[in-house]
Parts: sequence; C-alpha cells; structure tokens
Amino acid sequence: MRRVLVLVGPTASGKTTLSLLIAAQLDAEIISADSRQLYEFLDIGTAKPSNEERKRVRHHFVDLQPPDHEFNAGEFGRRGRVVIDEIFSRGKVPLVVGGSGLYIQALIDGFLDGVSADLDRRAELYRRLKTEGPVRLLAELARVDPVSAGRMLPSNTRRIVRALEVYQASGVPISELQKDRLEVAFHPVLVGLNWDRAALYSRVDRRVDWMIEEGLVHEVKKLLAKGYPADLNALQTPGYREMFAFLEGKMSFDEAVSAMKRETRRYAKRQLSWFRRDTRIRWFQLRNEGEFSAIASSICSYFLSE
Repeated sequence: MRRVLVLVGPTASGKTTLSLLIAAQLDAEIISADSRQLYEFLDIGTAKPSNEERKRVRHHFVDLQPPDHEFNAGEFGRRGRVVIDEIFSRGKVPLVVGGSGLYIQALIDGFLDGVSADLDRRAELYRRLKTEGPVRLLAELARVDPVSAGRMLPSNTRRIVRALEVYQASGVPISELQKDRLEVAFHPVLVGLNWDRAALYSRVDRRVDWMIEEGLVHEVKKLLAKGYPADLNALQTPGYREMFAFLEGKMSFDEAVSAMKRETRRYAKRQLSWFRRDTRIRWFQLRNEGEFSAIASSICSYFLSE
C-alpha cells in the first residue's frame, strides 16, 4: 500500500519547521495544503516557506498562481493526486502539510462537487452578499441545502456563495454532490500537532509580531500597487484584511495589529475544531520548540509503522 503522510495543525503550530525535519528523514517532497500559500505575492502574511527552505525540500502548490485567479478545494484534490503519483514515481514519500481542512479532505478522501464555476451567477451572489449580508444568504442556503448550511458560519462567505452557486446551477445541493468520491490510490497516515491553548495563542501573537517586523505592511502596499483589491477572495484572511483596513484609514495601526492577533487566534480555534472531528489523526503534544526534533522522529517512526 502506498502511504502518504499528512501533517495537520492550526496556524503557528510549527508545521513548516517540523515538515522540513520530517522530509529530511523520510526523503519526502512536500505538498502544501494551504489555501493561501498557493498564491504568488502573499509571502509574509501566509508565513510561506522561504526560498532557502524550498531549495532544501521540493514543495508543491506554493506560488502556483496570481491572487486574482480562482482555485478551490476540488481542483486541489484532483491536481494533488496527480502530484502524489509523480512523487511516488520518483521513489520519494509524499508529505502533505497544511491547515486548510477542506483542501486536505478533498485530497485524501477524493470529494469533488462536479459543477464548473458560473462567474456571472457568482458575481450576482457576491453583490447580494454586500447588500443583504451573509446571514440572509446563509438562511437561503439552509432552505435548499441544510446539511451544508449546518457546517457553516456567516463568516464563511466564500463557501456560502459557492454552495448557492452550485445549487442554482445544478439544482442539486453541494452536500449531495460531495458524497461522490473519486478513487484514492494511496493510504493517508494523518498526524496532528497539538499545543496547550495558551501556548498556541502566545505563538500566534509572536507570529503576528514577526510578520509586522518582516514587512507585512509593505507587502500589502505592493499588492495594492499591483492592482489587487482588498475584497479579492485570496486576501480575505487574517493579516491582509486588517492591513488593508489600516492603509485605507479604517483603523489605526495598533488597532489593526490587535485585530490581526485576535482573528488569527479565532482562525486557529476553527482549524482545531475541524481537525478534531477526524478520528484518523494521531495527535502529538508539543510544549516547546526544543521538542521539534524528537517529535519529528516520533512522527516518522509512527508513519513507518503504519
């Protein structure tokens, strides 16, 4: 059985550092399952692996396309399985690393919604989102697809719009379409990184401070100069939202940084909630960065024993 190691965890949990250690031990190539790192120009705000780190270990789905090009979990799953086959053909181990739960699910469980994008219909739904608000659209989704709506919050605007778009285009709820599974010709071995909640939130705050020191504000200014608007879907993520708001004069710099830390902590909590539902994940507890090397070795031993 061809085995794929899948390393998951919330933002700031140390996935990048550990993945490099694991890749060196297993002779692996890394498949980034991060819905934002795949975009060009989003480097600091996504804590993207550095050029030096990518030279040490080959990475896939990093800097894949510009921020204004559409990409979704179904496409990631389809293309990711092709990459996995290519990695196996080179005699290496595929190592999937990320915190985007839907992308990982699409890759290892083979779901797809089977409906092509309808850009006109989508544009109309986003217009309604602005005028009517996400609560109204989520209530509409609940009437036609209660299963999908029950998995979402009003803040999940992209998923709400996509679910409505699919239903309007096909007449079939996206939750029904996603019951169909493509054949997955490998065995995923899932491991997760777990921190005490206070320690994780402290790491999140330090990550935000690092991003500011590294020049996140300048990165956002460059995105504006390239003509990418603040409401672009790829930029609807903690860090970019707040820095755009600061540059547009909607909040002070200190308010933006504080909001960035708060929203990133909330995002980490949502990620953990998502992954906790998957009973296949073997969790590894961390207390400090001094344990990274030992944890990496433990993960490799667990993977090789499965």
